Amino acid sequence: MKFLVGLILGLAIIPAGLYFYFSTGSAPVATSAQAMPFEKRLAKMALDARVKKEAPGDAALPVNDANLVAGAQVYQQQCAVCHGLPGQQITAIAKGMFPKPPQLFHGKGVTDDPPGETYWKAANGIRLTGMPAFKSSLSDTELWQVSLLLANADKLPAAAQAALGGATQKQANEKTASPGSHPPDSHHKK
Repeated sequence: MKFLVGLILGLAIIPAGLYFYFSTGSAPVATSAQAMPFEKRLAKMALDARVKKEAPGDAALPVNDANLVAGAQVYQQQCAVCHGLPGQQITAIAKGMFPKPPQLFHGKGVTDDPPGETYWKAANGIRLTGMPAFKSSLSDTELWQVSLLLANADKLPAAAQAALGGATQKQANEKTASPGSHPPDSHHKK
């Protein structure tokens, strides 16, 4: 009987402690604060599982110049303020966010992600990151176009590069890397 009472009290202490931690303002909530213990790991685990479960397998549009140029235009208007452009510095908005948004034209960006994964993230957003859901403000076609653009950011045709401001991903990496260092990599991890 003592064991059972001890077990129940032990299990009650954990949620009570968590409640106290959050209700007293001890949890870091400012964008300048350090992440909570296990915050990144738990968030990444949940995001990866949901994307794996729900992301479309195949792109709904072909990769062609017209779709990549259209994707560049959508990216310029909707994404660049947080995720940057080739050859440009990080914006003040991106600098003030937590977690920092990945700079998608510096380093590898998300070129190693399937377009369906990028589509899911752009359509649904990502909680607690500042990444909004665009499925109610962009068409399905626009979401696929920007997803294809990002999946192919390392090999864009000249017309798509021009729509982004003219710099290629390689030029952007060379411009932002200091001598003897490696180009900056995105904060995105698979």
